[in-house]
Amino acid sequence: MPTVRHQLSLNENFAPPLPGVREAIVHAADRVNLTLDAMSSGLTSAIAEHVGLDSSEVFVGPGSGALLQQFLATFAGGGEIVHAWPSFEMYPLLVRCAGAEPVAVPLRDDAHDLDAMADAVTDRTKIVLLCNPNNPTGTTFREDELRAFLSRLPSGVRVLIDEAYADFADPSAIADGIRLAAEDPRVSVVRTFSKSHGLLGLRVGYLVADEAVVTALTPGSYFFRVSTVAQDAALAALRAEGVMRKQCAEVAAERDRVHDGFTELGLDVPRSHGNFHWLRFGEANDDFVRLCDESGVQVRTLADGAGVRVTVGSAEANDLVLELTRRFLSGDRAGTARPDSA
Repeated sequence: MPTVRHQLSLNENFAPPLPGVREAIVHAADRVNLTLDAMSSGLTSAIAEHVGLDSSEVFVGPGSGALLQQFLATFAGGGEIVHAWPSFEMYPLLVRCAGAEPVAVPLRDDAHDLDAMADAVTDRTKIVLLCNPNNPTGTTFREDELRAFLSRLPSGVRVLIDEAYADFADPSAIADGIRLAAEDPRVSVVRTFSKSHGLLGLRVGYLVADEAVVTALTPGSYFFRVSTVAQDAALAALRAEGVMRKQCAEVAAERDRVHDGFTELGLDVPRSHGNFHWLRFGEANDDFVRLCDESGVQVRTLADGAGVRVTVGSAEANDLVLELTRRFLSGDRAGTARPDSA
């Protein structure tokens, strides 16, 4: 098997840990034998201050995936969950694990078709699940579009917005979900420290919602706790906001450079606001993945042959991806260097 030189299949953040994070982890290691802040009240308060809300409107959990599952398990009620497709591959599984039925609404122009999603709502719909920016397309919806969508929903339908990649997006191109959650009790927003804050290996996320939603979720937190080490690292990451913003801007600049490279090669690639790109080669998706693998670049196909998602990596990795794409499109798929054969 070829040696993996560039792991671009997991949407990891390749920037170094934020200032203070390593020191916080080392310090926390001396206290892992103690209970300390088992319910993350300190981290909850810090996040609430950071987003300008009360602590009663913030719920902390071990990553956004766990929070999504907790929310669905609490509020799905055996009904239907409307979501866009393609979107985060785990949505259908999470919905079914919550005892509900996923209702997938196809994208329009590679983005959420909010009108069609509103049309898909029935008296069985409990939740509409939105992903902004959408994974894998990287597309966004703006605040005016979201407000128009909310105006069409029945009062009893909840809206959960997954903003895992929001910090990489142009603020003018994306709805402020947290502001809408503060205004509308139907709206909840889930975010993660895994992407922009670089804490993927520690699993920390938070949900912003109406106090009644947080109260309903709280009993589950006894079984979905955030570790002492992860709490301290997240607190340090919050204090490094300026550096985090700078790193995200650097990722975005590299992302846009790579996008221009893809379009110059003739590919129709959506303008991404995440830290990844979505390539579509149809029946040749797997062939492209194999070509990348032969050069030590790991990318991945998505469910149902929807395309190939490629994380924005280092400049070296991204240049290699562009070169491999050029070869693939030109039919020159032989002679690819094999790192393990040197």
